[in-house]
Amino acid sequence: MALMPKRVKFRKSQRGRINGKAQRSNTVSFGDYGLQVLGNGWITGRQIEAGRVAATHYLHREGRVFVRIFPHKPISAKPVETRMGKGKGEPAHWVAVVREGQILYEIGGVEMGVAREALSRVAHKMPLRCRLVARRSRVS
Repeated sequence: MALMPKRVKFRKSQRGRINGKAQRSNTVSFGDYGLQVLGNGWITGRQIEAGRVAATHYLHREGRVFVRIFPHKPISAKPVETRMGKGKGEPAHWVAVVREGQILYEIGGVEMGVAREALSRVAHKMPLRCRLVARRSRVS
């Protein structure tokens, strides 16, 4: 089932612009290794779920996968072969707005090689370029 909010204040939203780098959610906080996005854009709920499934499938229930993004933005679309006018289309899917430097996924409890391969498989599902980052200092 696709990720989406349980309820929202407004059903439809404007597209907006995505400028600058991520000011928050740009360091590895929960796991030991993370997947950091290198550009600005939208990631759909289906792509987020595909990445989560790819990581958990590769890890065989070892370690833990943390998903740091959630699709809050509705994207509307008009039905196919519909004439112009008659208002804005209904919400077709939901996206997460991501900025450069934001951490998308984190993995903890596994070795570097396993985490690298799992996050590599996740990166192939993403529409933007990503890189692997490690936690700077272990907090114990």
